[in-house]
Amino acid sequence: MGFTFARLTFSNIMAQIEEFEEHLDDDKEVAVLLASFGSSILMTVTGIGFQNPELVYFYGYVDGKESQLIQHISQINFLLTSVDKEDPEKPSRRIGFIAPTEDA
Repeated sequence: MGFTFARLTFSNIMAQIEEFEEHLDDDKEVAVLLASFGSSILMTVTGIGFQNPELVYFYGYVDGKESQLIQHISQINFLLTSVDKEDPEKPSRRIGFIAPTEDA
């Protein structure tokens, strides 16, 4: 099975986030700053997935509310940033990646 655009985009994003996470202190977690909605929105990302051929999904929280961003691969544009952990007693949350089945 070859790469499709969504799978390739997912793989590239995954590699960049994992590299970013490697340099975070234990009291920090990854968030993304979305700037394509007329204003900036900070999303604490807990998972990323994709659906071939062109959709990438971001799961997490915006202002403490569970959220999902559905984005076309041609529109992906965000800033990786770090935020303080909500609960200093718990380990830092790292982003999980959700790969679809072979059929997707």
